[in-house]
Parts: sequence; structure tokens; C-alpha cells
Amino acid sequence: MPASDTPYVRLCGVAEVTEDAPLRVECAGNAYAVFKLASGYFVTADACTHGPGSLSEGMILGDEIECPFHQGRFHIPSGRPAAPPCTVSIRCWTARVIEGQIMIDPNERSADAR
Repeated sequence: MPASDTPYVRLCGVAEVTEDAPLRVECAGNAYAVFKLASGYFVTADACTHGPGSLSEGMILGDEIECPFHQGRFHIPSGRPAAPPCTVSIRCWTARVIEGQIMIDPNERSADAR
């Protein structure tokens, strides 16, 4: 586990996330959607940027998440809009697996989302 002076926070254990369903995690007043894809683990903001949809309640289609509210889609690794009506990217964080735990630095954006 990282030392207590590191910025990483634990979101969940790797066993809690499956490839067919995102996991909603609330931590320090923020809601995150955690995804397991064939290419690894990814973390995005849980709220859709277009409306009141919770992305952790959406359907994973390849490497995209479909919002359950309006069926717009986002590319999970980058957070970029993939299908209308979404036009604004969702925030992403780099997921790190440390001793079986999915961790993020809440102040850091993933390289794909910059």
C-alpha cells in the first residue's frame, strides 16, 4: 500500500469490478465510475456531462460507456464523447493497481484526457 503521504486514494478492490458492468464508487464527496476492460482498469467521473445520467448504470459497448439517460456514449480510456448528444468529455483519472486495490491520484488526470 502506498505510504500515507502519497496522494493516492483507494477506490475498490480489483475483484469488485467485472468487465460487463461498471462500478460506482463514492470517495471524499466525489462519485467515480470504475471500469475493467480487456486493456486494463479505468476511472472516470460517474456523472454524464450532458444530463443527469449515472455512467456506472450504463452499458459497456467495447471501450465505450453508453449513458442510461440519453444513450450518448463516451470512450472510456480517454473520456471523449463518442456518440451524440454528448459533446463534452468526462474527467478521467489514471487507475493504478497496488496490492490488488484500484487507486487514483484525485488531483491527476489520465494522460489520454489531457
